[in-house]
Amino acid sequence: MFSGIVEATARVVEIVKDKDNVHFTLQTPLAHELHIDQSVAHNGVCLTVVALNEDRYTVTAIRETLLKSNLGLLKEGDLVNLERSMRPDALLDGHIVQGHVDQTAECVALTEAEGSWYYTFRYDASLGNITVEKGSVAVNGVSLTVVNSKEGEFQVAIIPYTHDHTNFCNIVPGTIVNLEFDIVGKYITRLMQNYMKK
Repeated sequence: MFSGIVEATARVVEIVKDKDNVHFTLQTPLAHELHIDQSVAHNGVCLTVVALNEDRYTVTAIRETLLKSNLGLLKEGDLVNLERSMRPDALLDGHIVQGHVDQTAECVALTEAEGSWYYTFRYDASLGNITVEKGSVAVNGVSLTVVNSKEGEFQVAIIPYTHDHTNFCNIVPGTIVNLEFDIVGKYITRLMQNYMKK
């Protein structure tokens, strides 16, 4: 379980394909605080640490993860958002994030607004996911508040701190991001869909 509050970023330094799996080695000062078998969210995707070497560590993504997230698009040098699992005694500063990406979205617009930024994302609404005005959504693992919610599209407002301390600094129109929709909203949507079938 995560909160969507990014702790650090990591730089992809090596990508090794192994049959249908891909091993990602990342470099970050946070590596010194990690341990083998630890769960860490990478752009919102929960992956397990399988190897450590000083300021580097390795995680493995399976085919399903690569297909349903933007991890399969990563290249050496790319920046990845990191968050360790939330402790039971920790404050929930963001919202409940499971580390299970629902689908990807494309950034279709970026607007600067007096020191902050508005990012517009478009996603495939036919997959049954929705956003609501002032609701929560995780974009590349970052807990954000939805503004200007439409079917298949929404905006988020990014403050300078978030822009500078996550990989939002590299997101431009055309960039593919990971989305995890609000867990409560997903359950309500599924219940309503089942009710309408009756």
